[in-house]
Amino acid sequence: MKNLGAVLILLLGASVTAGCATLLNASIPRDGYRVVRDVAYGEHTRQRMDFYIPVGLTRPAPVVVFFYGGSWKMGTKDDYRFLGQAFASKGYITAVVDYRLYPEVYFPTFMHDSATAFVAVHGMIESYGGDANRMVVAGHSAGAYNAMMLAANSIYITRAGGKPAWIRGVIGIAGPYDFLPLTDPDLIAVFSKRPAAETQPINFVTRAMPPVFLATGTTDDIVIPRNSERLAAKLNKLGKPTTLHHYNDIDHIDIIVSLADGFRDKAPLLEDISAFIDGMAKP
Repeated sequence: MKNLGAVLILLLGASVTAGCATLLNASIPRDGYRVVRDVAYGEHTRQRMDFYIPVGLTRPAPVVVFFYGGSWKMGTKDDYRFLGQAFASKGYITAVVDYRLYPEVYFPTFMHDSATAFVAVHGMIESYGGDANRMVVAGHSAGAYNAMMLAANSIYITRAGGKPAWIRGVIGIAGPYDFLPLTDPDLIAVFSKRPAAETQPINFVTRAMPPVFLATGTTDDIVIPRNSERLAAKLNKLGKPTTLHHYNDIDHIDIIVSLADGFRDKAPLLEDISAFIDGMAKP
């Protein structure tokens, strides 16, 4: 089996999370959806998002609010056409969100950006054909952390003027949810403004959370599977059934690239996410 991360590096010279997906995205189909660029949810230049909207919607569509990875210090929404196309092919509207990064900001500022973006999408998505009653938060790596923390710690959505119940599901792809002690100097700095216990999503999960979908690759050595496994175990102990998928021989980059057109035979992540979203009940 070809390693998807290796293929991507050959194409791009860097990983998706480093923001070098130009050549990958050049191969992604342009038909079947439209893109609305740089929708503002705040005044800062990084408080922007792109909407990917399926063409020919006949009813309000489920909405995915997606946060990308990059260790909270790199990344851009411009690299994620492949993801917007993937979800559009399933009939979902996707908002790919930029947020402020370290060293300009520290935790929890990027969480406040994430919450503000989500509340903004909720307020405007019906005008784009979206169903505000079927919104999920999703992310990869550091972005999965953002999504999970929004769903677990209701203070962020509440402070942004929203209601936690607006999050109908949460999708975490190779995310860090239980990663103490910190050893990387940059990550120590990113989370240095709050007590360590306040930085871990696993410390906030409750039975009140929406349905949770977790995906991890068995060969991921950047965000090891233990993060997803421990979170799922705690949720199950609380009586909150959780969907946890392990993808064999898939690493940290493979798992997100498997959503791209041309790479989907390597892992059924898109089909599994689609089943999760389509199974959501309206409130």
